[in-house]
Amino acid sequence: MSDLFEPYTLRSLTIPNRVWMAPMCQYSADTTGPDTGAPNDWHFAHLAARASGGTGLILVEATAVSPEGRISPADLGIWNDTQVAAFRRITDFITSQGSIPGIQIAHAGRKASTDLPWQGGAPLGPGAGGWQTLAPSAVPFAETDPLPAELTVDEIQEIVGQFAAAARRAREAGFQVVEVHGAHGYLIGEFLSPHSNHRTDAYGGSFENRARFALEVVDAVRAEWPEDLPVFFRVSATDWLDEGGWTADDTVRLADELLAHGVDLLDVSSGGNAPRVRIPAGPGYQVPFAARVKAETRLPVAAVGLITEPEQAEKIVTNGEADAVLLGRELLRDPSWARRAARELGGTVFVPQQYHRS
Repeated sequence: MSDLFEPYTLRSLTIPNRVWMAPMCQYSADTTGPDTGAPNDWHFAHLAARASGGTGLILVEATAVSPEGRISPADLGIWNDTQVAAFRRITDFITSQGSIPGIQIAHAGRKASTDLPWQGGAPLGPGAGGWQTLAPSAVPFAETDPLPAELTVDEIQEIVGQFAAAARRAREAGFQVVEVHGAHGYLIGEFLSPHSNHRTDAYGGSFENRARFALEVVDAVRAEWPEDLPVFFRVSATDWLDEGGWTADDTVRLADELLAHGVDLLDVSSGGNAPRVRIPAGPGYQVPFAARVKAETRLPVAAVGLITEPEQAEKIVTNGEADAVLLGRELLRDPSWARRAARELGGTVFVPQQYHRS
């Protein structure tokens, strides 16, 4: 039997296997009219294919808690009921395929208001369909980026409320897992790191202060989310800076805090909060960060980062480095990766009746 294809239970939810789809932005939502930010046929086809392919958990891409929280004008959102209704079609289908629908809720902070990646990804000004970006401090991501507006304490609390409302809508939309996006240099990660957080009030300075916003968001989400369903948190384990940034030691410390505040699993990524850093990318290059959290805390973890081969993924779970693996680009290349891996490893996955002849 394959460890990778053993079910995994968090609270009352049992996920059928340990092959999970990482949230990956598609930059394909409608940008004008009443359907702005709502998923469409592209998102349905994209996500449905991975569910039919045997993936145990489908995590929908970073979904903005407010219009200003989008990375680009074409990002998904979950700030209104039109979006909820559009997501319901997707979650119903994912569930029908034996998979679990999850969603990552996010605010892009100072990295918001950009053009589509395939159009260069440059910052967009208000005259080009963009908006004023927000951040813990008036420090841009890159020197050439527009200056973000430093959030007031009242505005911080407003965003905490937006995360809570997003969690409530996510449940109404049929999701069974909600993940708070605290990674990749977006708003929560900006607060965590001293590289981007230069505040001198209760939200800046010490570790406890820099973690305050993240924990307030988690508390607000947990209060709205059903007690019997899990909450995930995605973290960048390091900024990959030699000094003055977020570190792996900080991540271990944060993991203990998140567990105490009701988080059920840490999704461990890295980077994204500083440009032009050197990241030693290679097969499984981020797995050691997940393994350290798992070894030094009681919080379950999922590993991500160039996990491409079934045997590689199996070893990560069997060796106790992570409780599950999150596949990104590999699932873009092969929507049925889980089914192929199950054949190679002697596991089983859900197969639609229409595909039994295969």
